[in-house]
Amino acid sequence: MIFLTETWLLRAETICLDCGGHCCDDAHPPVSSSCYERLTGVGVSPDEFEFTGYTRLRTRENGECILWENGKCRIHAFKPETCRAGPFTFDMKGDLIGIYLKHESICPIVRLLKEVPEAYRQQYELAVQSITHLVRNLTDDEISVICQIDEPETEKVAEVTLRNF
Repeated sequence: MIFLTETWLLRAETICLDCGGHCCDDAHPPVSSSCYERLTGVGVSPDEFEFTGYTRLRTRENGECILWENGKCRIHAFKPETCRAGPFTFDMKGDLIGIYLKHESICPIVRLLKEVPEAYRQQYELAVQSITHLVRNLTDDEISVICQIDEPETEKVAEVTLRNF
C-alpha cells in the first residue's frame, strides 16, 4: 500500500476538525464481538455499549457518540469497523455487499478523496476490508437490523461478494 502524503493527511485532518465530527452525530456504529473485545481491552467501559438488535456504541443525549470528546474521537486508533470505513457504508443482500459513499454534505472529506484518486482507492480498500470483517463477525439477525437503518445521501459505488474476502 502506498501511504498518503503528509500534505494530504494534514488537509484531511483539517477538514475533519473543521467539520466538527458530524459523522459522530447520531452514529450508532455496529460493534462486532472482536471489536468489542478490542475496545474494552483498551479501556472502553462496557457501559459505553448498548444492544438494540446489534451491539453498538451509545450516544449522549445530544446525539454525539459517547467516545467523542474535545472535538475528537478518544479511541481514533482503535475505532470500530464502520468508523474505519470512513465515508463508505454498506448494505447487504445475501452474500452481496453494496458499498456506498456518503455525499459531501454528510462528510466533507469526500471531496478530497475524489480529488486524489490514490487516496480514494486506499480508503475504499480499507472500507471494504473493515466492512467485510464486520459482516463476517455479526449474526444474520444483527446484519438484518443494521441494514434497516436508513442512510440517505449516499451513492452506491460498488458491490462485493462476501465469499471473495
